[in-house]
Amino acid sequence: MKSYLNLINNQWVASDTGASFSVDNPATQAVIGQVSAASTAQAMAACDAAAAAQKGWRKLSSVERGQYLHKLAVALDARKEAIGQALALESGKSLEDATFEAVYAAEVTRYHAEWARRIEGEIIPSDSPNENLMLHREPMGVVACLIPFNYPVYTLLRKIAPALITGNTVVVRPSNNTPCSAFESAQAVLDAGLPAGVVNILTMGHAEAQAMCTHPKVAMITLTGGLSAGRRVLDYAKTNIAKSSLELGGKTPAIVAADADLEKAASDIVRSKTTNCGQLCTAVERVYVQHSVHDALVAKLQEKLAARTFGDRAQHPDRMGPLISAEARQGIHAMVEQAMAEGAQLLCGGVMPDGPGYFYPPTLLTQVRQDMAIVQEEVFGPVLCVLPYTDIEHALALANDHQFGLASVLYTEDYRSVMKASNEIEAGELYINRTPADPYQGYHAGWKRSGLGGDDGKHGMLEFTQTRLVIMNY
Repeated sequence: MKSYLNLINNQWVASDTGASFSVDNPATQAVIGQVSAASTAQAMAACDAAAAAQKGWRKLSSVERGQYLHKLAVALDARKEAIGQALALESGKSLEDATFEAVYAAEVTRYHAEWARRIEGEIIPSDSPNENLMLHREPMGVVACLIPFNYPVYTLLRKIAPALITGNTVVVRPSNNTPCSAFESAQAVLDAGLPAGVVNILTMGHAEAQAMCTHPKVAMITLTGGLSAGRRVLDYAKTNIAKSSLELGGKTPAIVAADADLEKAASDIVRSKTTNCGQLCTAVERVYVQHSVHDALVAKLQEKLAARTFGDRAQHPDRMGPLISAEARQGIHAMVEQAMAEGAQLLCGGVMPDGPGYFYPPTLLTQVRQDMAIVQEEVFGPVLCVLPYTDIEHALALANDHQFGLASVLYTEDYRSVMKASNEIEAGELYINRTPADPYQGYHAGWKRSGLGGDDGKHGMLEFTQTRLVIMNY
């Protein structure tokens, strides 16, 4: 078992109260790590360090900041085995998947480093003669970053890298379920030689997180998490009127038309639903299939889901891994039982396995209704619901009848349906004949209760800036 300290102002710091969290392996329930829990005073000290560092960091040219990010990417690559091993143990991922996540985090860091010469303002015509309007892009200041458990290394750099290239400094709270990989990544920050205080990473409880987010110098809070966490962050943001960038819940609909390649659609959907045990905000959660091919698609989904075995991926890397916690598993099972009590038909899965680990089998439900909680609420696990539809108008009405609007999927060969969905789907992303996998040069942003602002690409990078208009009369 390995122990970890918090990174504050480029120093490893133990909790001044002696508090700590234990971290378990969700596949075995064995304790695999111990992390020091920052006190409120230490959370505030990290914010103070970030605020002090930001004065010098913002004055560096963007090219110099980009050079630091390139060094960070190299350091992440050099530590990919250590990061991957920690992530595999704390998340239940295979070592290969966990190590790849570290590599992918390095790639997104390089991507944002290359924005150094592309952060642009604007020259705007004035109504007055002999006058120019010049719109500058400036950093926010100190950014509080709240990281989820499902892809904790990638999301860590997905937030840190654009914040740093635009001149901000950060204080980071990783998930208490998966903090070890964050601290292994924090060592890469030190290896890359980033100035003290630019990146601070601390584990803490909810009270300390609130203190961090409401520190007077925190100008922005960025979160990837659930709807309830987003509401809590909006409460925190009121203190400083801090900018909030929130990626929240998802309930991805997949519309499968009669002319679709059903074999491909079924394989893609099952892979989406069982990757990381369905713990992905863009994983397909509800399938709307044209009535004439409903039974054929359901048969393929049932066969493929039933064949998908689960287990400890350290021993069987090709299997589906565990959920993150006992609480997550119990909540998902309760949702399945409620759906069955309301009339849903269970075709596979839907049971609590015996033995250690937080495993839950791939589960398929039919005869569900649009108003059921299993259709309306995010499950965040390997549970799939299938509903029939008549035509594309009906399918879009069902897909859009929802509180969430993060990602969406359409399987069809009809360009008219593609264009209609492109114009009418109420979601931040639409994937045609494939399932979601966020391209980091795109823009990952949700509609409705799926969030505010977004991540990735030019627009995600610009989330970490504010504007100054200079009116120049000459």
